Amino acid sequence: MACCPCVEDPSLVLVLLVPLADLSEHSLLLQLNWLPAGATFATPSWSSFSGSTSSSIASISVDLELKLGTHALTMKRADSCSLFLAQVSSLPTVRALDRPAIGVGLPAQVPSFPGVRPCGVLVENQLKKLKLIQADLNRINKFPVKTIQILDGDFIDCVETHLQLTFDHPFFKGKKPLDPPERPYNQSHSGEVETEMFQLWSMFGEFCPEGTVPVRRTTEKDMLRASSVQRFGRKVRRDSLGKGHEYAVGLVSGGQYYGAQASMNVWKPRVSYRNEFSLSQMWLVSGSFPHDLNTIEAGWQVDPELYGDNNPRLFTYWTSDAYQATGCYNLLYPGFVQNNRRIAIGAAIAPTSSYNGAQFDISLLVRKDPKNGNWWLEFRSGVIFGYWPAFLFTHLQSHATTIQFGGEVVNSRAWGFHTATEMGSGHFAGEGFQKASYFRNLKVMNLDNSLIPLSNLKVVADHPNCYNIQPRINRVWGNYFYYGGPGRNVKCP
Repeated sequence: MACCPCVEDPSLVLVLLVPLADLSEHSLLLQLNWLPAGATFATPSWSSFSGSTSSSIASISVDLELKLGTHALTMKRADSCSLFLAQVSSLPTVRALDRPAIGVGLPAQVPSFPGVRPCGVLVENQLKKLKLIQADLNRINKFPVKTIQILDGDFIDCVETHLQLTFDHPFFKGKKPLDPPERPYNQSHSGEVETEMFQLWSMFGEFCPEGTVPVRRTTEKDMLRASSVQRFGRKVRRDSLGKGHEYAVGLVSGGQYYGAQASMNVWKPRVSYRNEFSLSQMWLVSGSFPHDLNTIEAGWQVDPELYGDNNPRLFTYWTSDAYQATGCYNLLYPGFVQNNRRIAIGAAIAPTSSYNGAQFDISLLVRKDPKNGNWWLEFRSGVIFGYWPAFLFTHLQSHATTIQFGGEVVNSRAWGFHTATEMGSGHFAGEGFQKASYFRNLKVMNLDNSLIPLSNLKVVADHPNCYNIQPRINRVWGNYFYYGGPGRNVKCP
């Protein structure tokens, strides 16, 4: 099938070749290039055309959406099929640029244009990608006992605990999740009011039943947003530890650490581009970059590419090879084992802190079980999420050598400028309480399984004119720091 929107100027024609039966609700990404210099674009008078155009002397890019019955194609300024707005003296209803790899009933009349790639090839590649995505969705999403729909559009699937994705790993064949270890002898409940009603999905008191865990459902749209199907749910590989990533962190290193604890307030920072993120987290680190770095990470993040919105979300991450081939966010690959039916990793956090208003914290503890080497994640109040099995790691099978707390953003330098993606509250550390983000009550765990307040905290901000950090200390919060910033500004161009 072919479609051609009619144009007011009969000397111009846009040819689009699509097999509608195969596309349905999927998105096809095309770029339309105008080749003749000085040409003008005639907006189609076709009622199904919607979108905007932007023109220059030599090129025109068009964002549009074509709706044909129940089928829709979204066309963006993105990958990779060059179409041609052909100038012809006598205009047939449809003129084909090439025989498409998929398509029927098109004329054999094929003009040759250097550098123009036929759309049929893109459609064929897109369909292959969609098949890969469907296979991945079948792998990730397990059959639920119950499903809960959330106001933000997410679905939470209640999956039997022993059927969660990690149990696809051969190591877990025939096994069940472990029971939590005993709490450290010097660690009692904090006494702070820290409820489980901090996520949108649980605000109405509906939880997963006993024997199940809540898993945020992964959708086709989630995977289509990713830079590649293969890298979905994984951090981008980097040639160096800081390339494209900027930090404001407090850290300790040089010792043997068996856990870490911190409280952090939660904000909703602006993220300027879909391929960027802003997060606040703890890192437990051992090994070295770029080959065998082991990390355990937990905190909150805003990541439009991963989640499709700008809500802050509870997240976990791990890697045992410096983000190369191992590790993932949340529960997207075998790794983290969840055993809590009331907390959904990857779900949105609400409410969040407000400037000059109420502050909302989450308090996290990661600690190693001395009996079997697993690393457990829990709230400071004692509510346990689950654990990272020891076999995932090399260096972290023993201990961490560095503990970090703080913020990280991706700076893509779109258009040659520093990103305006915010870190934390989007305000610099010097503004202080109710204005800047903070980490407080920082502690590490020693070999005796005792939590020790930090006394030798080092702070680092690699782009202090964009995001900075200021350490402080008092009797209530112990060692703490404010951090963050707005990104691009007069001193951060």
